[in-house]
Amino acid sequence: MSGEDQILKRLYERFNARDMDALLAMMRPDVVWANGMEGGYVHGRAGVRDYWTRQWALVDPHVDPIDFSTGEDGEIEVEVHQVVRDLKGHVLADKIVGHAFHIEDGLIRRFDIR
Repeated sequence: MSGEDQILKRLYERFNARDMDALLAMMRPDVVWANGMEGGYVHGRAGVRDYWTRQWALVDPHVDPIDFSTGEDGEIEVEVHQVVRDLKGHVLADKIVGHAFHIEDGLIRRFDIR
């Protein structure tokens, strides 16, 4: 597993643990992050913090990486198993999703949902 794959594996672990500070430390200050709940993108660490705070107040998502691959442009594609539950534990979604990351100097620069 490459160093970038290790970064992303840790990202998913910290996301599932709701470790906001560790997650944000893995991102560039000017990160661009896909907003899978409301559409569009959020910008910067503060934007990601606000987005996840809203998301986690409404649903309980859990995301496990299945496979990592690297595109020609250096983009890292991650196939993930995503389970989203409501706050009472009822499954709202259980599916395979594609994520794409651009990493620069060891920090996440951009995240997209495929």
